[in-house]
Amino acid sequence: MVGFKATDVPPTATVKFLGAGTAACIADLITFPLDTAKVRLQIQGESQGPVRAAASAQYRGVLGTILTMVRTEGPRSLYNGLVAGLQRQMSFASVRIGLYDSVKQFYTKGSEHASIWSRLLAGSTTGALAVAVAQPTDVVKVRFQAQARAGGGRRYQSTVNAYKTIAREEGFWGLWKGTSPNIARNAIVNCAELVTYDLIKDTLLKANLMTGSCPPFSAWVPGTW
Repeated sequence: MVGFKATDVPPTATVKFLGAGTAACIADLITFPLDTAKVRLQIQGESQGPVRAAASAQYRGVLGTILTMVRTEGPRSLYNGLVAGLQRQMSFASVRIGLYDSVKQFYTKGSEHASIWSRLLAGSTTGALAVAVAQPTDVVKVRFQAQARAGGGRRYQSTVNAYKTIAREEGFWGLWKGTSPNIARNAIVNCAELVTYDLIKDTLLKANLMTGSCPPFSAWVPGTW
């Protein structure tokens, strides 16, 4: 582009979209065992009474849960649902983070001075839209993480099979179970994360503590600051 150095050209919406999804997938690969342990701890004792559940708890603590899963189900069990998890991150983070700048510009009609309300509206919009798009992948991911391999048959044999099974047995909208609370949660989370980042960045720029244009997306891409 004329008038820009190679390092000054702002990333396009497509680059932001794909970059955000890719970065989120890398993060998911690293942290997925922790997410699986979280799900197992959350659903533990679901079908038992409170007294019985406390007495027969199979998992105790994050490390204990991971070690128990490795011992009883094998190391690969920590990555149950990884494919659906990566699908979720590529669709969820791409919309939630990658489209934030574009949506903010839409609400401000291209103005360089975005109000706090425009930023909040953009954050809640992309957060809610991301959930609406990615909810089926989240449902499948959690179902895979919740099913234990040891001592019984597995309901879902593959990611594609999980999508088909849920749609067949629970109806098409079964893939969107939990959408409403998830939309509310992620709209708030997105506002807290991206809008806070956006405001802090603007403050640093105005105080000359940081130079150059640094959109929210750049927090996910090394070398753009």
